[in-house]
Amino acid sequence: MTTDKPNMIRFPPPRSATRGRLKIETDCFVALDFETADYGQDSACSIALIRVENHAIVHREHRLIRTPRQGFTFSYLHGITWQQVAREPAFPELWPQIMPLLEGARFIAAHNASFDANVMRACCAAAALPPPQPPYLCTVKLARRTWNIRPTKLPDVCQHLGLTLKHHDALSDAEACANIVLAAIREGAL
Repeated sequence: MTTDKPNMIRFPPPRSATRGRLKIETDCFVALDFETADYGQDSACSIALIRVENHAIVHREHRLIRTPRQGFTFSYLHGITWQQVAREPAFPELWPQIMPLLEGARFIAAHNASFDANVMRACCAAAALPPPQPPYLCTVKLARRTWNIRPTKLPDVCQHLGLTLKHHDALSDAEACANIVLAAIREGAL
């Protein structure tokens, strides 16, 4: 098992009087959310990707994933069960459909990005696939830095920004992340 940290965009501390602009290219990015079945990082049961080009959402993708184990610990959160994913493709089968959505992305946005980055890494490692190369941008850190939101759970940030959210629905969570990044761009934080 590798102990490498996922490639993350680092946020400098905000300046005393101004928030400052983080210098990253924002013309193309993908917002991502995983839901997992159990405590294993390789247990992705749902993935959603929102591709943004020139500050507009151009593609939404949501897929269920057959997990490596039948036991589901987190069905109470996301409502997904083994019966729903048993006939779905496993991660290696799904990868050829997911990978093109990440091509050309400057970064991957996720709320609590280290979680999603680690799930991606674990699923890729289990499938003997190279993980995607774009760095991850954490929308928790972005929301704290841009709007000083605390607590910074996804529902809190969405409420602050007036975004609709069906929490723990991967597609809704990923779209919320995309819209958090777009709101930060409009604020001049990125």
